[in-house]
Amino acid sequence: MFSNTKCECGHQNHIGTVLCEACGKPLIELPDDGQMPSEMRYDGVARRSQKSNPGVIDRIWNFFSSVKIAVWLIVLTLIGASLGTVYPQENTFLNLDDPAAYYKENYGNVGVIYHALGLTRTYQSWWFIGLLVMIGTSLVVCSLDRVLPLYRALARQQIRKHPQFLTRQPVVYTGPAPKEQAVWLDSFGKHLKKKRYRVWRDADALLAEKNRFSRWGPYINHIGLIIFLLAVLARGVPAWHMDKYISLDDGETAQIPDTDYYAKNEKFTVEYYTDAELPPSLKGTARPKLFNTRATLYVCTAACNDLTKPPVLKPVDTHDIQVNHPLSYHGLKLYQYDFAQQVRLISVAPMLTNKKTGEKYGPFTLTMRNPALTYKVGPYTLELKDLFMDFGLDKQGRPMTKSRDPNAPAFVFLIKGPDLPATGETYIYFPKENDKVKFKQDVLNRAIQDKLEIHVASMKNVSFSEYTTFLNVRVDRAMPFVWVGAGIFMVGVVMGFYWQHRRIWLRFDDEVLTLGAHTNKNNFGLRNEVAAALNKTGISIPAKSLDNRRSTH
Repeated sequence: MFSNTKCECGHQNHIGTVLCEACGKPLIELPDDGQMPSEMRYDGVARRSQKSNPGVIDRIWNFFSSVKIAVWLIVLTLIGASLGTVYPQENTFLNLDDPAAYYKENYGNVGVIYHALGLTRTYQSWWFIGLLVMIGTSLVVCSLDRVLPLYRALARQQIRKHPQFLTRQPVVYTGPAPKEQAVWLDSFGKHLKKKRYRVWRDADALLAEKNRFSRWGPYINHIGLIIFLLAVLARGVPAWHMDKYISLDDGETAQIPDTDYYAKNEKFTVEYYTDAELPPSLKGTARPKLFNTRATLYVCTAACNDLTKPPVLKPVDTHDIQVNHPLSYHGLKLYQYDFAQQVRLISVAPMLTNKKTGEKYGPFTLTMRNPALTYKVGPYTLELKDLFMDFGLDKQGRPMTKSRDPNAPAFVFLIKGPDLPATGETYIYFPKENDKVKFKQDVLNRAIQDKLEIHVASMKNVSFSEYTTFLNVRVDRAMPFVWVGAGIFMVGVVMGFYWQHRRIWLRFDDEVLTLGAHTNKNNFGLRNEVAAALNKTGISIPAKSLDNRRSTH
């Protein structure tokens, strides 16, 4: 830690200041080789992280202001991100009911350990998000710790600098002063202005500066990275980001998860390449050329969360969804992901028959997905108590569903009405005739089978689908901010790479001209500009002789 001493020029400097904020005289003892203090990046101005006797808040500040800590955080984040790529992440699967079983079956014991450590959800884990937050915090603190002292130093630059400050710059000239100093200074300043320098005078001292804005390049980079990180973290907010999949059979309408929107597959079509269009090795194979989903997007306007009533839907958009041509509406996008050619039962319109009187009621519509919970059929009320999409029995003989697909659907109703108990009776209905025989519907329904029967009058009352389309539902409100952050970052890169902050100081003392010049990079370019200006004002000197051989900069 540096001592807090008053400079000989009378200026009181803060603790940690290396070069006097007023005259630039070094406030610490320098070795005889005259190496420049590294704090010349901020003109030697003190930073908060150099505060003596730091408190708790200052220690936290010092931790996050450390570049070494920032590098370690970035390395740890890269390692964590790499571990997340070893095996597929859980959110990349359409329907993964048992992740632990999947990773064990496909990757063995390593997969079990990988899942147990939570690496299958790496990018949603608390530790990965925590690392991103710490990197963002480090960027903010590092920037504030450095940009504020730099701004103070550059905004309050003194024209007349201490001779020791000048002679320790990387570009130095010391020699006899010209006879007419004022005229020479005017001429020297004009030549520098032609090189786009801004020139200030203080009697027989001069300061020339250009491209100061380039010093803010790294901090513009930080702003861009901070916006980028905030946008990445915002993707964890459900309202800001969604990446899910839905499947729709022909004519089916389904709710988009976690939204009030519904999507309907009006018609799916697929076109295949002909043999003439295929190379010899692929002739005779079915290769899809174009698959298209004619989809309608609805918004729910009433009864959206009422399970006893069908939702009231309002169409808002219709679009032919193809690969890379999604349906887009207010930030919600439906992409064509895949399709499957399979005959699936969509809906049936059965009748309810009273076997004693022969009276028939209906038909009423049963959809395989999202059926209504209550049906009024003549004098009878049917309450849907359970639905097995792929009916089966477990080892204990209890009903269960093998999958989410309607391969063997079974509806369990509680029927109330004439000649039935007040509490109603249970009736199991299999829409497919082969399932009725296979699972013995009459035996399962017992006594009620002799009273009532649910059956389809003809195949006209049955709706099938030949194709199932898979749509990728995306919402990414953070993506514009990702691009904004990336754009700001590139602006900072250009500022820092293509321009250099150059400053030239000179003063006259007892008929001696002392000149010092500094740049944050490209000393050779600065040296040549100084040499050219001196040569044009009567001081002939080779550019190489301006190198301060004692300086490491």
